[in-house]
Amino acid sequence: MGHGGCRYRRPVTEPDLRDDGQRAAWRNHLAGLFRGRRVICGIAPLAAFEGWVDLLLEAGAQRPLLVANGMGAGPVPAEERAERVFVDVPPSPTMSEELRAQDALARALPDEVVSAVERYDPTGEAVWMVGPFIGTDPILGRPVIGGRPAAWVALEDKIVVDDVWDAVQAPRAPSTVVPVDPAALRTASRSLDRGSGVVLAGDARDGFNGGGEFVRWVHSETDLLDAVAFYGPRCDRVRVMPFLDGVPCSIHGLVLPDATAAFRPVELAILRGRDRRFVYGGQGSTWDPPQDDRAEMRDLVRRTGEELRARVGYRGAFGIDGVLTADGFRPTEINTRFSGGLASLARGVDSALFTLLQLNVLAGRDPQVDGEALEAWAVAAMDASRVCRAVAVVPQRLAADPFDIHVSWDGHRLSRRWEPTGWQVSVGSNPVGTFARLVAPDAELAGVRVALLNCALMAFLDAELGSSIGPVDPAPEVRT
Repeated sequence: MGHGGCRYRRPVTEPDLRDDGQRAAWRNHLAGLFRGRRVICGIAPLAAFEGWVDLLLEAGAQRPLLVANGMGAGPVPAEERAERVFVDVPPSPTMSEELRAQDALARALPDEVVSAVERYDPTGEAVWMVGPFIGTDPILGRPVIGGRPAAWVALEDKIVVDDVWDAVQAPRAPSTVVPVDPAALRTASRSLDRGSGVVLAGDARDGFNGGGEFVRWVHSETDLLDAVAFYGPRCDRVRVMPFLDGVPCSIHGLVLPDATAAFRPVELAILRGRDRRFVYGGQGSTWDPPQDDRAEMRDLVRRTGEELRARVGYRGAFGIDGVLTADGFRPTEINTRFSGGLASLARGVDSALFTLLQLNVLAGRDPQVDGEALEAWAVAAMDASRVCRAVAVVPQRLAADPFDIHVSWDGHRLSRRWEPTGWQVSVGSNPVGTFARLVAPDAELAGVRVALLNCALMAFLDAELGSSIGPVDPAPEVRT
């Protein structure tokens, strides 16, 4: 099954998917981080905790307490499996602002949440299990597992990341950093434009930014002035680099005590909207780069992981985003966390193992996992078990309660159906507005680029639910 020139090759290595004694021993040791403990999970939509609850109960933790900021899209944990308390979060205009607010909210929880925590854990012996946008300081006097030190978060600033690429001798596009000033931006853009414009990325002066919200594709004077108007109140500096045509993709690794394990590439659904607007969707591994590019990407991960270890004492997962251009892979940013691409890969093979491994190394606990052995098993398993996750975040509240719509796929578009087809669009609220995802049978996705599915999902949301995403197109494959 081929769509849009997608290439779907046989696995590079012969997979061994047996649940052998080694992986069982790894999981048993890693589960010791939570075995017998009370765990408070927060802060996320309730549906996002479904996997966390499975993980914790399988690890032998006590029934957890979930601190949720909404329902989300998809199944939610049953009440008999987890206690829950909701925190009322004002709507955020953007994903970046929502994520920035998480740590501040965790340090100033409302009285009803504090009371729920104290009832759940009257002795103060529980731990908090949090996502990567919350820091490492204790919350309500209880230790945090899953948060990141500020020095790691700072490396996600696109203004500083080129220094990392230079340190590891990574081929990269030329770039320059200039103040948010029309004349400076105009000069830099003219010197770097290769004919398709330039891409601007704003600094992280006010905190994390992601999802392409601080990225602008500039091809005209109007584009440039619009960018200045956006960046002016939000940033001091911007990075300018040539527009890179090709497939957006990422490559991931995990820094362990003995080595950096490198995994397989992931396609990123970074779509092209009207007026040269980037629209972000999901990730998938049903697309493959050429083998030489894949090998170079994985080697870049190993070098980068060791540089992060030396620079800031890094440990755990990270991802490198970039574009597979006609000249090869060119990195554009680093995500110093367990990002969406690796999470998607892990779901296809052993999500519990990867999540427990990440949390153990973040907690400073010896994982007793050999990096070479992990990589050998994981890469083969990820090649054999492809994933394709199309999602959309819409800054509109499309429904008060979560719901699912049966759909069918004809290779180009999604259509509503009244009977189950195995395909469905799941819709739910989140603090930005609405989160939607496409659920489809894995067997029917071989050879389908996630970008094409994401375009179809967004067109469906516009046509059927009245969202205002607008027309979007996938990036082309230009590497031969």
